[in-house]
This record gives sequence, structure tokens and C-alpha cells, in this order.
Amino acid sequence: MDEKLQKVLARAGQGSRREMETRIREGRVLVNGEVATLGDRVSVKDTITIDGYSIIATEAGENRRVIIYNKPEGEVCTRKDPEGRPTVFDKLPKLRGERWIAVGRLDINTSGLLLFTTDGELANRLMHPSTEIDREYLVRVMGEVTEENLAVLKKGVILDDGVAKFTDIVDGGGEGINRWFYVCLMEGRNREVRRLWESQGVKVNRLKRVRFGPVFLPSKAKVGRWVEMEDKDVNSLCAMVDLKLSELTPKTQQEKLELKRHKNKATAGGARRAPPKGFDWQSNDKPEFKPKKPGKRSFR
Repeated sequence: MDEKLQKVLARAGQGSRREMETRIREGRVLVNGEVATLGDRVSVKDTITIDGYSIIATEAGENRRVIIYNKPEGEVCTRKDPEGRPTVFDKLPKLRGERWIAVGRLDINTSGLLLFTTDGELANRLMHPSTEIDREYLVRVMGEVTEENLAVLKKGVILDDGVAKFTDIVDGGGEGINRWFYVCLMEGRNREVRRLWESQGVKVNRLKRVRFGPVFLPSKAKVGRWVEMEDKDVNSLCAMVDLKLSELTPKTQQEKLELKRHKNKATAGGARRAPPKGFDWQSNDKPEFKPKKPGKRSFR
């Protein structure tokens, strides 16, 4: 089936459709050896290159991959950092003719769940505000937090870029000046969780994302490691944003061995150690959100 060139390139993980349109205008895209123009339509049989690099064109839903990465503090969400700091892309599996696209961002001092996909259309839909996908964070704050503060944070606070609020807040324990909370919000603005707490006169000194929509950070995804999502779980994500589902076909023995090898590599790191006593901020033992209806979450 023929599709617009920029749509095929975006799905191949080369960037957004707007970015692809710019590259086409600049004459950086070739189709079957000829300079492409806006409005060109291509199929999987065509040979496509960007800046001399071959691109693998696929049908919608074909070869779509999603991985869950447990980001450590100190890594930046960019492909190349001018300051030479480690990036979230450094440890991801290598691809040929495709590239990983991060679904959202976490600042350098925030750890936890990041999704990456090879499907640009899926990434764009998951990040678009209209989808209202909730994010859950485990946060440690320093300072006094009253019931009035929590009520204000759930009602809404006016920040520099508009009104923001938590849709749910649950006490995670703690003593003295430091307390833990699980919080949930429906968007991912820059430093939004930190700014909301700072509006109440307290400081965030630990922040970890533990859930993105229906995807929880699995215990087998150790810090700095990634795990690949099963096809059926990827289809669940796609269904949530009205995207064509991948065809679930039985894997060959070779594909099963390759997948097992990737999983072993991703989860390598030795035997599990006994958890320390007291509250463990890296733990996944926590109350979970259970949706009452689309766009609304509550704890169970």
C-alpha cells in the first residue's frame, strides 16, 4: 500500500512528520535514487535514503518494537550531549535502518521508567496531550506538608506555563523532615512534579517515575537496564491511542532464541539481594492506580 513519504519516515523512527517534511524540502531524502518532493507516495518496495543512510520502510504495525528503560539519575534525554554527559540512548540495543524514539523525557535528576519505540507515530500519539495518559511518580519531599497543601495540589496551582495539578496523591510514609508520596498527573510538562511541590514551599530531593499509562516499571528492569515489551502488550498500547495493531504471529525457534538472548542481556546483573529494612525508594511494592473511567485514576 502506498503512503505519504513523511508518514513512512516518521514510522521508521527518523523523527516527527514535520521534521521529515523539512528534510524532504531540503532535498536530503532520495527515493529510488531520485530527490524526493513533498507529496511523494512510497511503498515498502521503494529504496529510501536520508543523508545517504538507507531507511527500512515497513507497513503500519510491522516490526514495531517498544522497550522499557529504567533510567538512572545523571543521564540526559538527548542523543548527543555537548557536555559529554551519559545519555539514555547509550545503553539501548543497536538498530539498522531505524532508531529509538523516546516517549517523553525525564530531567537529569529524575530516575525511573522511560519508554522507547521504533514507531514514530506511536511515540507521537502517546506524547500528545489529547490522549491524557497519566504518569505516576514516587517522590520524596523535604519540608512540612499539611493536608491543606495536598488539597491545593489536587485542586490546581497556577505555574508559569498554566494551571497544573495532581490527580491523585497517596502518602508513602517517612519520618521527620523527609516524606514520601505517590503522585499522578495527566501530562508531562518540564519539571512539573518538582514545580508543583515547590509551590507549596517544600523541596523534592528524590523523584522516580514508576508508571506510564498502563505500563509499570517491572522489577526485572534494574537501574540502567532495559527490557522489551511483548507484542500483545505493545498492541494494548496501540489500541489505547487508536493505532493499527501488529499482527501477532507465532515466533520461529530462532526468533525465540534471539528474544531470550536480548532479555538475558537486559536483565543480567547477578542474583537478587535481600531487600534492606525500612522504606526502599527503588522498590515496586506500592499501591497501584486502578482506572474508574478513561482519564480518571484512583488508588486501590
